[in-house]
Amino acid sequence: MITPVVIQIIFWIGVVVTMIAGFIQLFGGGFAVMTGFLTIILGPIAVRIYCEIIIIFFKINDHLRAIQQNTQR
Repeated sequence: MITPVVIQIIFWIGVVVTMIAGFIQLFGGGFAVMTGFLTIILGPIAVRIYCEIIIIFFKINDHLRAIQQNTQR
């Protein structure tokens, strides 16, 4: 399946985007510095959780297809 590779690419793109956004916020000054640190720390975690949920949906679909094939016999 090509899906895991695509999801891995989406994950790394998301990590890069959140890191860039966090570093941009760091130079904003004031309250933005704290949100920048939080974005750098929590952003990749949120992207990872999002990608894991997508993988779970595909695995659920695979299992449902297997159940469907077994019950049609």
